[in-house]
Amino acid sequence: MNPQAKLIFTTSLILGTTITISSNHWILAWTGLEINTLAILPLISKSHHPRAVEAATKYFLVQAAASALVLFSSMTNAWHTGQWDITQLTHPTSCLILTSAIAIKLGLVPFHFWFPEVLQGSPLTTGLLLSTAMKFPPITLLFMTSQSLNSTLLTTMAIMSTALGGWMGLNQTQTRKILAFSSISHLGWMAIIITYSPKLALLNFYLYTLMTAAVFLTMNSMKVLKLSTLMTSWTKSPALSTTLLLTLLSLAGLPPLTGFLPKWLIIQELTKQEMPLMATMISLLSLLSLFFYLRLAYCSTITLPPHTTNHMKRWHVHKPVNTQIAILTTLSIMLLPISPIILTIM
Repeated sequence: MNPQAKLIFTTSLILGTTITISSNHWILAWTGLEINTLAILPLISKSHHPRAVEAATKYFLVQAAASALVLFSSMTNAWHTGQWDITQLTHPTSCLILTSAIAIKLGLVPFHFWFPEVLQGSPLTTGLLLSTAMKFPPITLLFMTSQSLNSTLLTTMAIMSTALGGWMGLNQTQTRKILAFSSISHLGWMAIIITYSPKLALLNFYLYTLMTAAVFLTMNSMKVLKLSTLMTSWTKSPALSTTLLLTLLSLAGLPPLTGFLPKWLIIQELTKQEMPLMATMISLLSLLSLFFYLRLAYCSTITLPPHTTNHMKRWHVHKPVNTQIAILTTLSIMLLPISPIILTIM
């Protein structure tokens, strides 16, 4: 892609996100979401492969529908209350429509069908943007309207997302689809807590972004798109494969890694809110995602050649150390001991 075009699209992404997260008026927030959608489309379809074009089309249609619903909910609220302020969303019907619209934008179950398909048709770097940066504006809208959202609806969607995200990721062989279902599962954890402790949901999102960025960049560096390629990665880059193993276990939420912190705090908060049944259910359902993270970890480090995959060996290339991956992986693994400092900042 032309560097000037890439610069324009990246700048538009930053601009769209900034407009949405800093606005108080619904129309401004909607404008930011639209700029974001239009800026990411060329990045999805830049390879001109039919699959990429299909992914871009699906993404456009889904996001346009969700944006229309956001506009409709804000107009309904303005019609009944005379308020265009994001924090003043008080009309029950508007709240329900907005929750559905944001669920479509994020890819929460039952509006999740587009997300794995779009991620599968995108390059890994664009997939990283779709899984992290593109989720930030809708999450901030949920954060700003959290006091007026329907907690029963969000809890139901959250449990379904964690369950389906885990189940549907079990039999996948494509790494991008596995990461898409992992994202859906993590969104379930954020959705269940957003009405009770919005700051905790944001903390979960930040830590999820850290860990997912580390995994995507590692896989991009190793040129891994499916599990059979991952099986030959140990011989090429043993150090990177080892750190990938630890990052995946952190993403699964195992102690003493960073990913355990948000899960621990969310379970604690749900117990305080007298929802022990939901806390137990979401904890047990996260075991499903743990299985496919372990499968990825097994393929990246424990499967050594000779083995039966019919994958062609690649040339060894001595690459310099990637600083971004090093920093992100370190943060993805080692933040748990400083959790008291993180909690005081919150």
